[in-house]
Amino acid sequence: MDPFRRRLLTLGLAALLSAAGLLPSADAEPTAIVVASTTSTEQSGLFKHILPLFRETSGIDVKVVALGTGQALDAARRGDADVVLVHDRPAEDKFLAEGFAKRRYDVMYNDFVLIGPASDPAGVRGLGVREAFAKLAASKAAFVSRGDRSGTHSAELRSWREAGVDLAAVRGPWYRDVGQGMGPALNAASALGAYILADRGTWLAFKNRADLVILVQGDPSLFNPYGVMLVNPDRHPGVKAKEGQAFIDWLVSPEGQGAIAGYKVGGEELFFPSASALTTR
Repeated sequence: MDPFRRRLLTLGLAALLSAAGLLPSADAEPTAIVVASTTSTEQSGLFKHILPLFRETSGIDVKVVALGTGQALDAARRGDADVVLVHDRPAEDKFLAEGFAKRRYDVMYNDFVLIGPASDPAGVRGLGVREAFAKLAASKAAFVSRGDRSGTHSAELRSWREAGVDLAAVRGPWYRDVGQGMGPALNAASALGAYILADRGTWLAFKNRADLVILVQGDPSLFNPYGVMLVNPDRHPGVKAKEGQAFIDWLVSPEGQGAIAGYKVGGEELFFPSASALTTR
């Protein structure tokens, strides 16, 4: 057979194999998964740090949908995500109990901090969470709430309840419900000179602080664990279970845990690995 006919035959065979899905397309995109996660993991810069490392190891791209924890879990319930990485343990346990995931993995933790103006008009500096939130309600000092069903919003609402405050009864113009992520909410607090509950990671990465400072920290109730779950493929057959589990396995592996620990801002670690000691099985 002459070279020209051999070339035509080769090209024709390649086209047939490609059409049958037996030969990868030259311009095929790499496999990608969707991770519904909290705004704190994105706005703190953590994902920008760790996802290229995972991509280099696995060849899998991760597309992050950053939402409040409640919205992220709702997206997963609809089958709009392959993996969820969130930080509201009661909501995560409910998600598991409903059968939308089969297993939850502890990944990391940090803590919440109460931020406010350095002048501290409500006088909460150094107090415990209950005393601080009681004084905030009594003083009616400007307070910004995320109001977005996020893990941080849930922690804030718990803090009011633990302080014995009926928020529905006392809220007024002093209480600003912005319905946005951590970064925009911090911007609002900065502009208003208001108090706000924030996760430490986003606060450390936040640039527009004005005269805001940490006033309350270290209370055990401010502990903030993050969990990751594969969306149950039995509920949503379209879930990329193999690739999603590969991402989870990497997150809880020594490599992934080291990548999380290695992310620092100004020399401070934003998230602390927890998979080795705390993974729920």
